Amino acid sequence: MSENLPQPSQTLFEQIKRFDENGNEYWSARELSKVLEYTEYRNLKPVIDKAKEACKNSGQEIDNHFVEFHEMVKIGSGAERGFDDGVMLSRYACYLIVQNADPTKEVVAIGQTYFAVQTRLQEIRQMEEYSRLSTEDEKRLFLRNEMKKHNLQLADTAKGAGVIDPIDYAIFQNHGYMGLYGGLDAKGIHQRKGLRKSQQILDHMGSTELAANLFRATQTEEKLKRDKIKGKANANNTHFEVGKKVRKTIEEIGGTMPEDLPVADSIKKLEKGVEQPTKMVRKGKKKH
Repeated sequence: MSENLPQPSQTLFEQIKRFDENGNEYWSARELSKVLEYTEYRNLKPVIDKAKEACKNSGQEIDNHFVEFHEMVKIGSGAERGFDDGVMLSRYACYLIVQNADPTKEVVAIGQTYFAVQTRLQEIRQMEEYSRLSTEDEKRLFLRNEMKKHNLQLADTAKGAGVIDPIDYAIFQNHGYMGLYGGLDAKGIHQRKGLRKSQQILDHMGSTELAANLFRATQTEEKLKRDKIKGKANANNTHFEVGKKVRKTIEEIGGTMPEDLPVADSIKKLEKGVEQPTKMVRKGKKKH
């Protein structure tokens, strides 16, 4: 979300990323099929067709994300063989493919979270409003407002799943935090960050930490809707698992765990128009 956000470099999916002659990133559908543990490329083709349909339904141009090309593939002893059914995929196309791939495969679940996070990151970076922001304070305000909006949407979606009472929603939120923060609930995060009980966690996050929580909220909302999750226990488990997968993605790209990120001055000062640089304080780890 900001200059401080770690760039992906060593994940399984980044390892097979390629670049065309213009420096644009893309993935080979054939290589992606191997990573997703499809024994034969032809078994992935129906999934690609579903992804194309989803791309069309989202209002995107299919040709901008799925490009057919003649692909040369190594077949052993340094020899190569040409295939006319190669497909160059954008990051968004990969996201749609893993969303439609076999959900029982662990690598697919990892890919769903990874490409969801990276696609969302790319979308925000490309947003005209966000692209005009230059300071950490501006980015914090933008992301905090996004977080407020999506927390309301998440609460509404959770209500549809059966999380109705305030105490139940607090438990639901704690499950999301525990997944993302390695087992820490809201109270544990307060202690780890050195925050008072009256201080809201989200108000003291920098842009990187806000981004991670925004991913958690948006992906949980989507999964609750997509999988038609019902029941408080199932909703809680869903929130925990999404938070855990976002944490796993941060780990894979070499990022700092959210509980170890710096604590920022209250964002309420910025909301009141107090113009001063964000003071970042590195808190020492505390035992639990």
